[in-house]
Amino acid sequence: MRFLYFINILLLFIPFISYSQNSAAIFAPDSIKRTIEATEIPSNLRIDGKLEEEWKLAKPATQFFQVEPYQGKTLNFDTEIRVLYNKQFLYISAFNKDSLGKKSLRVPDFRRDFSSRSHDHFGFSIDGFNDKRNAMVMVTNPYSTQRDLLTFDDVLFDLDWDGLWRVRTHRTDSGWVAEFAIPWQTLRYPRTDSTNQSWGINFFRNRRYSNEYSSWNPFPRAFSPSRMDYAGTLIGIKPPPPSPNIRIQPYLLVSTKNSNGSEIGDHTSTEVKPGGEIKWAINPNTVLDMTFNTDFAQADVDRQVNNITRFGIFFPERRQFFLENASLFGVGLAPNDDLSGGSMRIQPFFSRRIGLDDSGNPIPIDAGARMVYRSLKRNAGGIVMRQRGTDGSPLTHYAVGRYVENIGKQNRLGGLFTMKQVESLHDTIKGYTHWVGAADGFFRINESASFNFMVMGSASGRPNDQGFAAYAQYFRRTNRLISWWTQSIVTQNFNPEVGFVSRNDVIATTPGFFFLDRGAWMPKWLRGFEPGLMIEMYHRATTGELIEFQFNSNPIWLNLQNGGFFGILINPTFQRLGDMDERPLDITIKNGVYKYVRSSFYSSSDPSRKFTVQLNGETGGYYGGKLHFLEFFSRYSPLPHLAFTFRYQANFFRNVGSENFSDDVQLYTIDGRVALNPRLQLIGFYQKNTLGNRDTWNVRLSWEFKPLSFLFLVYNNRAYTGTKNPVERQYEQNVIGKITFLKQF
Repeated sequence: MRFLYFINILLLFIPFISYSQNSAAIFAPDSIKRTIEATEIPSNLRIDGKLEEEWKLAKPATQFFQVEPYQGKTLNFDTEIRVLYNKQFLYISAFNKDSLGKKSLRVPDFRRDFSSRSHDHFGFSIDGFNDKRNAMVMVTNPYSTQRDLLTFDDVLFDLDWDGLWRVRTHRTDSGWVAEFAIPWQTLRYPRTDSTNQSWGINFFRNRRYSNEYSSWNPFPRAFSPSRMDYAGTLIGIKPPPPSPNIRIQPYLLVSTKNSNGSEIGDHTSTEVKPGGEIKWAINPNTVLDMTFNTDFAQADVDRQVNNITRFGIFFPERRQFFLENASLFGVGLAPNDDLSGGSMRIQPFFSRRIGLDDSGNPIPIDAGARMVYRSLKRNAGGIVMRQRGTDGSPLTHYAVGRYVENIGKQNRLGGLFTMKQVESLHDTIKGYTHWVGAADGFFRINESASFNFMVMGSASGRPNDQGFAAYAQYFRRTNRLISWWTQSIVTQNFNPEVGFVSRNDVIATTPGFFFLDRGAWMPKWLRGFEPGLMIEMYHRATTGELIEFQFNSNPIWLNLQNGGFFGILINPTFQRLGDMDERPLDITIKNGVYKYVRSSFYSSSDPSRKFTVQLNGETGGYYGGKLHFLEFFSRYSPLPHLAFTFRYQANFFRNVGSENFSDDVQLYTIDGRVALNPRLQLIGFYQKNTLGNRDTWNVRLSWEFKPLSFLFLVYNNRAYTGTKNPVERQYEQNVIGKITFLKQF
């Protein structure tokens, strides 16, 4: 035990030692930007990835900058870019040179919005307003699979935005070619008196075989290519004047539901449901979205999770209407993917509170609308939704408003409110109106450091609904160090009914750092040594007493050159449980103080290979007993058209709590994806959970017969063991057919 504490204390000094090492530093954006000139052509191109003669008219741009693994070093393989345009499209082509040709390509699957960590890919970030803040990002892999997103300040991301654009690729023995066609209606740019415009743009590429990342205009490896103050400039374009454009996407759905069981009853129903969505780009800054008889049958089903913490699980939004512009409305405090920033989550607005119950089951939405305005000076938006009343759920109206004033180059102040108006239902639910108001700010102190904050309050006509929450966070990211200090408070009665908080009645202090070592001492197979320390300290807001303390350290974290990793974490923990504190999995645990140490490891092979494996484990004390955890994951992709995964998760409880709870809780997951191409795919998964003996099936056929026009066939099956005596199995099945058609005017 003393050795573990010695290692943790040693970690505190690593950041200071690191600054004496010779490693690439953060550099300021170039004062003179690289430029690429677009060439006008009179007719449309055939998009097939084979580059017609017209491409020879465009001046090529080359000499990419190495970002990873050795910032600024000479690249092994360059990329050649050309840009054309006409009155209908902006065209971009990329020849990604590679002496190994097809043999070097790594493409595990055809999933849209694929993992950039696992795929060869080429992409670009476009800033049509040249404000160095907003970016539209489009990416493809060597098999024409699409990935796109919207970003703001390289901090806020709309990862699930789906734009209307085309790409085709061609693989050769000397590299691979990507050919893009983006309609002007998809792009956002200003109306100006000048016929020529200049846009911010950057191009980037990942050669996954050597895990080499490069960009056309240089940026530090601590950032991403959507950091538009580091972008170059696209010149010579004469886009048509932006005009209002409308996208109409009607749908028709036919579904059959069947349930069988003594607790849920025996029911069979068939439904035919029309509906649709309209997107109207009123001008380059303003977009109005409307939805009628809203349906999300094609959205991914929530996966089963065995929650061994005392706090609620945050399930991500999966419904397309709510995913767009999520970065504007979904502001708040949340842990990053690498766990930097702390584990507290405070969001005044969380869209899953609309149209879903607490178990994730859909509640009908009659209609809704969202309007968003974005400009160099300010961003604003509003959402209104009408949730249909049913026998078990009252008619409910929702409203959300957001305003952000941009200050200087990359600072902003803003506000947000949510309103939930619930109508009375019979004698069981009395109507009420609930409000949340919030004010927030973000300030970029310099290229590496930022500060952000939010204060918010909740109120309604009901008792115990008036509360307060706030957070402030300092965050610094360089090539050698990631560090942060997050301070937050949530009072006992703060209740964001249309939002999400990790826990109430708490004052949280969560500082930490990750040291990023790229020293010359490392062997060639090792890319980085990244130990870190994360402290989680929680006091009860009403009494001030310490209720939880975690000293999370990872003395060993190795990132391999091939994208794999291996890490060891040590977590001494202090927990104080009271009457009002929840227990994990409803295990009986007495009030009192619990002290224990947990240790874990994480490991992964190269995720871009045809066969990849992850193995994670955790062991140690747990509320008076022991808890051992094991997770095994494997994926086999013999071809990009075929991908199969298996995941096994097991929790082994031993003598936990006051009743010495001992049990094995296991969760099995099998996924499969069979694709003729990125537009026609059969996707499915099966889960078996020994907790409650739950089985879940989901199978989905997706055919994109035109860009963003789909035919879906979906089968859902859920079975579980009831809780009443005599215990019986409960069954639910759902078969859905849905067709959507997109027309852009």
